[in-house]
Amino acid sequence: MPDNKKFIENLSGTGKCIGVLTSGGDAQGMNAAVRAVVRMGIYVGAKVYFIHEGYQGMVDGGDNIKEASWESVSSMLQVGGTVIGSARCKDFRTHEGRLRAALNLVQRGITNLCVIGGDGSLTGANLFREEWSGLLDELVQSGEISEEASQIHSALHIVGMVGSIDNDFCGTDMTIGTDSALHRIIEVVDAIMTTAQSHQRTFVLEVMGRHCGYLALVSALACGADWVLIPEMPPKDGWEEQMCNKLSENRADKKRLNIIIVAEGAIDQSNKPITTELIKDLVVRCLGFDTRVTILGHVQRGGTPSAFDRILASRMGVEAVLALLEASPGTPACVVSLCGNQAVRLPLMECVQMTQEVQKAMDEKRFEDAVRLRGRSFENNLNTYKLLSHRKIDSELPHDGTQEGCRCSSFNVAVLNVGAPAAGMNAAVRSAVRVGITEGHTMFAVSDGFEGFCKGQIKEIKWGDVGGWTGQGGSLLGTKRTLPAKHIDKIAEQMRIHNINALLVIGGFEAFESLLQLFDARSRYEEFCVPMCMLPATISNNVSGTDLSIGADTSLNAIVETCDRIKQSASGTKRRVFIIETMGGYCGYLATVGALAAGADAAYIYEEPFDIRDLQSNVEHLTEKMKTSIQRGLVLRNENCSENYTTDFIYQLYSEEGKGVFDCRKNVLGHMQQGGAPSPFDRNFGTKIAAKAMQWISKKLKEFYRTGKEKLDVVWDCVKSELIFVRQKTYIFNTAAGN
Repeated sequence: MPDNKKFIENLSGTGKCIGVLTSGGDAQGMNAAVRAVVRMGIYVGAKVYFIHEGYQGMVDGGDNIKEASWESVSSMLQVGGTVIGSARCKDFRTHEGRLRAALNLVQRGITNLCVIGGDGSLTGANLFREEWSGLLDELVQSGEISEEASQIHSALHIVGMVGSIDNDFCGTDMTIGTDSALHRIIEVVDAIMTTAQSHQRTFVLEVMGRHCGYLALVSALACGADWVLIPEMPPKDGWEEQMCNKLSENRADKKRLNIIIVAEGAIDQSNKPITTELIKDLVVRCLGFDTRVTILGHVQRGGTPSAFDRILASRMGVEAVLALLEASPGTPACVVSLCGNQAVRLPLMECVQMTQEVQKAMDEKRFEDAVRLRGRSFENNLNTYKLLSHRKIDSELPHDGTQEGCRCSSFNVAVLNVGAPAAGMNAAVRSAVRVGITEGHTMFAVSDGFEGFCKGQIKEIKWGDVGGWTGQGGSLLGTKRTLPAKHIDKIAEQMRIHNINALLVIGGFEAFESLLQLFDARSRYEEFCVPMCMLPATISNNVSGTDLSIGADTSLNAIVETCDRIKQSASGTKRRVFIIETMGGYCGYLATVGALAAGADAAYIYEEPFDIRDLQSNVEHLTEKMKTSIQRGLVLRNENCSENYTTDFIYQLYSEEGKGVFDCRKNVLGHMQQGGAPSPFDRNFGTKIAAKAMQWISKKLKEFYRTGKEKLDVVWDCVKSELIFVRQKTYIFNTAAGN
């Protein structure tokens, strides 16, 4: 579907009226969706109306339905919940209530609805659409509207957006609010871990998810929990003993705490609830561990929306308006979903029916079907958790039949970080090490990138060595920007000394360049004729071939949090414009997406050249803005967007041209964008793609393993052909796409 600027500019909403409402439980990011619908609607020339208090406001009418303006949605992005209100409405479930709602919409000319809510809210909207013509006929017969009005407003168009922290709607990888809820959970878990470690305690945490275990599952992956219980995967009989054994093993391995995460809807194989108190009593009775229970409750719904939710909701809101503009009288209701990294439209009722099928499958104890129906994202998370959840003993590890008693032919796999640090690198290393050990490999950690490699800073790393790494920022292995070309002889020697059979390189563009250099050296050094895989990890998100890189989400959240505080400062002082410089090198990802998530007035990036006329135009825009009630401005600039139009230059230009109208301040965010604990997204993303990378490496090693020269030839031919293809396509073995 075309989504470029020219296509949007050719669309016209003149004469159309759009109503936007939030219904059901609130979720962080709903306000960003409302804001996007309002501003996109106004941009194309349509009138947009707030419908306050959800369906109740639509039924009651009056002041509950108000026309929105551009300014009325200012400062909404960073606010949690929904500022236009949400309510459960019994009246709308009745025919009389829907009749009153239809009258209120027709009186204002509204025939396009954006509904932000869960499956119940969206099902109600579709029923309303199906009854619309009949409702209008009744209103004509009662004399409340004219025949002409009935014909003008003969069709009602519905577009849904799913706002639910549970991520329990089929057809979308993520729902609005889920990522923010994960932020709240991980903030609590990180805080609990420090006190649990101090006293050697076990904590049992209950998270939301009455019918869906997504929050519990992903938070368990993101914090490295010892055990997780979710509705879609009831534990097998005897799970109590297995759980206690695992907790006991971890304590014996000098781990000072245990974390158990329970979804509020967790059940056993007989569909009986598994509660936090039941688990606490079990641990105390069987192990005697000091055990505490924490129920997070509505904390998960509150707080500021994450950068991911703001961007997701904004993109969905724009797509929803486009869908309404393109709708014809026969167009069925659709829901805007996230598929991979794209906003797509799917038939609403098909998704609702699939969502209802999940619960039906669980009721009938068809749990594998329930997981499959949940979709690709849920299934990938569950498979990764299973890979990492059980520490296998030697007798359980895979063996190669040609070498009796030897683990998978004793392959040695080295993992190292290259380039600048990025939050989530440690989660990726932990995942790679543990999956590698599970696959039967001996894992080696290389300190300080290729600089440490050439010096022989290589040592075996075991399962317990990476415990607690998921929540750590930076790079615990150490990382350097040094490329291997300078030390190629010494690196080859170390590969030979340690008998390294495969390389996993985690980093940004330097990692990309490093693998190309190693590839070029293959004709001279047979040591490099081994499978090599790169994981993109850079806050700049500048590696070709992947939509996202490990670390970019954490950096975005740091930028957005700072911008929120700066906007608050600017609102207090009035008539102030802030120029914010972000990192990113020559890639404008952080500046562009940060500007979208923070609600900035402009973003200057290297990929979109600008000149003095553009700067002057932006100054004029801000001058006009100061005449409104929004007397503040925010401009983001990528650090290398222009050689001449530097941050200082733009600051001085704005200060001079805005003299007497607004004053100007500048902030260079610097290395704070690289620091801090990784976000839930980066922890989960790093964990999943590292697991997938190790599975790819294992496949190649097992597939092409031979003895002597035959091994070299087969691996060389295979990997050479793949790397040549990859080089032409400008990316190396990307494991990130679509996961």
